[in-house]
Amino acid sequence: MSAPNTTPTNPLVTALLTDLYQITMTYAHWRIGKHEEPAVFELFFRKNPFQGAFTIFCGLDECLKYIQSFSFSDEDIEYLKSTPALCNCEDGYFEYLRTLSTTQTPTFQVRALKEGTIVFPKIPMVIIEAPLGLGQLLETTLLNLVNFPSLVATNAARMVLAAKPFPCIEFGLRRAQGPDGACTASKYAYAAGFSATSNVHAGKLFGIPISGTHAHAYVQAFSSLDDVQDLQLLNKKTQATEAFLPKVLGYRKDGTNDGELAAFVAYACAFPDTCLCLVDTYDTLQSGLPNFIATAKALDDFGYQPKGIRLDSGDLSALSLKCKSVFEEVEGSTSRQVFGNLTIVASNDINEETLYQLAERGHGITAFGIGTNLVTCQAQPALGCVYKLVEWKGEPRIKLSNDLPKITIPSRKNVYRLFGKEGTPLVDYMAMQDESPPKPGDRITCRHPFKSQKRLICTPTSVVTLHSVVFDNGAKAALAESSNLSETRSYVQTELDKFPDAIKRYEDPEEYPMMVSITLYKFLHDLWERNAPIKEVA
Repeated sequence: MSAPNTTPTNPLVTALLTDLYQITMTYAHWRIGKHEEPAVFELFFRKNPFQGAFTIFCGLDECLKYIQSFSFSDEDIEYLKSTPALCNCEDGYFEYLRTLSTTQTPTFQVRALKEGTIVFPKIPMVIIEAPLGLGQLLETTLLNLVNFPSLVATNAARMVLAAKPFPCIEFGLRRAQGPDGACTASKYAYAAGFSATSNVHAGKLFGIPISGTHAHAYVQAFSSLDDVQDLQLLNKKTQATEAFLPKVLGYRKDGTNDGELAAFVAYACAFPDTCLCLVDTYDTLQSGLPNFIATAKALDDFGYQPKGIRLDSGDLSALSLKCKSVFEEVEGSTSRQVFGNLTIVASNDINEETLYQLAERGHGITAFGIGTNLVTCQAQPALGCVYKLVEWKGEPRIKLSNDLPKITIPSRKNVYRLFGKEGTPLVDYMAMQDESPPKPGDRITCRHPFKSQKRLICTPTSVVTLHSVVFDNGAKAALAESSNLSETRSYVQTELDKFPDAIKRYEDPEEYPMMVSITLYKFLHDLWERNAPIKEVA
């Protein structure tokens, strides 16, 4: 087995990819000797995105690469010394940073969910056990490496659910937030169920199938049939190379655009086995569609299977239904079976709502090309993951707030997913680390961590522990083998299939219960009382 890749995909992911306050806080800890004190941090989010009821955890693979490679170079240290914010720090601190390494810290451990796990608010996605200084320095980068991947994977999964049974192709490179945003979106959209990407570099980096046709500019670059007068194509039926245009003209409908037809002819001769044409440059039904049909018939005569058309504007429901109807008429009247297998791809700023509207109205679309609304997560631009200290020197730590979702659940914990008879998840159950794990067949009382009236009793048929160790220097395990992208993709689908439709639906999704043990509930509220100031009135 080859050694796992420990180099972050993006070279910008280094120890310096952090907020200044992580470095200043660590310096303050270092000055009084607190930086080596044991601490536990949890990375989680407070609310599911897109007004939904589930989130897909992604980004662990890049987190592990970052953790394994974490170090400050000599050049990094010299830069930090030169900044006004840090220039007065003691030299010993910079020597501490220079020698700091996750791989040389025996008390450093990372536990995490499996990449692709469906997760809910308050459930830790990544748990860091480390000396306080090191754990603090990792915060910003880990958040950066989890927030967007999990958000875009969730966005993609929701779109795939809305588009079913038709595939989705990611078209977002040109609209994404920079090269890294584009490649990250391509990667995790594929993990969440998209079938391909137009992003060639992402295809190379991650092994994602690439897909695409031509743009309007290609059609506009032709103005006359003279441009394709001499084009020839191998006729598979006769095994002779023949002029292609005359065959196309034999099927042409009067009044269509010459340049568009020339473009289709040229494209068909370049890609006769995968010819898919964009038909809305001038007029979809009066020019684009009949020009494609003439080209497709000629390809059929030459022994090729034309692939289909793309619609990028107009009423996608009505246009796709009309195109499908015309293809069926051609198939029925000419016995050309190739017209029964044509793809109709729709693009044009499609979002999740559009997909449901199209399903409700009816359409003839067989694949969706989705770009802007997927890769920018336009419906919600951030997931809002946080990284909180839950234990320090073996003592529980809690953050209080007037806003209930911002109150943290303290101490080291284990989280279990309890399943029912049909293999359906019933509840995620959080317990203190020293509690005995729940067992199948036990009647388990579960409590909402903050709402005393919300309780349930669960008798699971199976129990799964959600977190596992993925990096452990103390056990000499180093870096755990992370899943490859195709494995994550399969796992995401398995996860989605497990959960009931009620939590995956677009409108009024049902909240999935995240509960705590009776022991953890009492512990949390006792600690809350001890730390909350008492208001005095007179």
